[in-house]
Amino acid sequence: MPRITISLDDPLAGALDEFLGATGYRSRSEGIRDIVREAMSRLNSAQSVHKYSVGNLSYIYDRRVRSLASRLSDLQHAHHDLIACSTSIELDHSSTLEGVMLKGTTKALNQFADSVRAERGVRSVMLNLVGVEPGDQHEHKHDHSHTGHAHLSPTIS
Repeated sequence: MPRITISLDDPLAGALDEFLGATGYRSRSEGIRDIVREAMSRLNSAQSVHKYSVGNLSYIYDRRVRSLASRLSDLQHAHHDLIACSTSIELDHSSTLEGVMLKGTTKALNQFADSVRAERGVRSVMLNLVGVEPGDQHEHKHDHSHTGHAHLSPTIS
């Protein structure tokens, strides 16, 4: 079995130890293996269930990390076709919570989330997706054109 080394700041290491103790793990390695397996399973299922999705990506980032806010903004601009809107909340002197509403192929939304997650200084990343079917089939009493857009109807799963 390959051996890897990771570095955690003191608060995160303490929280990990508390979690592992509360859930009955005998070692950090056992717990981290299960955490990684769970994350991989969640990623694989999110990518394969629906072709199109809408969702919310939320994350906290450290404004003190050099050029991070600019890099995150550049990522959003590079993926403007996926982003419906975004908002941010300043939590304290160094932390910002950002929420980004997304729509597009599930694969593209996961790739965007992964690119944000990979930035140094970004933490607490959560991606919540809802599968949708694009189209303009719907029932109502008056006709209107859907030129330039399609409805994104939630799928029932």
